[in-house]
Amino acid sequence: MRTTEQDSLHSNLEHKSVSDLVHGINSEDQKVAHAVGEQIPSITAFIEALVPRMEQGGRLFYIGAGTSGRLGILDASECPPTFGVSHDMVIGLIAGGDSAIRKAVENAEDSTTGAWEDLKQYNIQPLDTVVGIAASGTTPYVIGGIEAANKHGLLTGCITCNAGSPVGKVAQHEIAVVVGPEFLTGSTRMKSGTAQKMVLNMITTATMIKLGRVKGNKMVDMQLSNDKLVDRGTRMVAEELDIENELAQELLLKHGSVRAAVDSYNNERK
Repeated sequence: MRTTEQDSLHSNLEHKSVSDLVHGINSEDQKVAHAVGEQIPSITAFIEALVPRMEQGGRLFYIGAGTSGRLGILDASECPPTFGVSHDMVIGLIAGGDSAIRKAVENAEDSTTGAWEDLKQYNIQPLDTVVGIAASGTTPYVIGGIEAANKHGLLTGCITCNAGSPVGKVAQHEIAVVVGPEFLTGSTRMKSGTAQKMVLNMITTATMIKLGRVKGNKMVDMQLSNDKLVDRGTRMVAEELDIENELAQELLLKHGSVRAAVDSYNNERK
């Protein structure tokens, strides 16, 4: 039996108090970071293969179904505002299309050709990379997409929560974060989903740093899409240039990003 389908270590849940339930969930969640840590060598190897391709214009695609697909879309959607990259640099695809983000689409994940059909809509190129996200590691949509990507010479990886899974066997880079049985038997939106999100955070954050989208520890290319981010950017510019907040905000709003504001100010003073 797959680890993600094994019986929970906690029983008679309906008879437990709320406090016991949340303590039980928390006790299981504490296992996730350790399981992710064990996969750092695999995560590192994948990122090191990914970065040179993206430096040459390659894109990163996530494919998944259900919770896994939604997590890929979430990670992809956060890259433009965080790092100031275009929306077509990291792309998340879910079995069943965008409508499946909110509502499950029956049998969509069972198509072995669906993912490649979805990917072809983006004019796939040899430098592109496809990561399959599947807690079970058995999702036909994901396996079929990875197999097709391999045939077309793309870099492929997978994030799963079962060792030796079918998708792990076909992906060039397997990241198998085995978190153990879920608190609620088979509910992979819990520990498995948390593990997948942690790995996705590592992949895009480390990649964007290596692509030069971070300076020091600051998001210097973030989009100024609300007052909170304008305030954050203002503090960053003021700190970097040792100037008053009023001037820092003026520069920030004029040039549109922390990086551009700092560079412009420094160039004018040369």
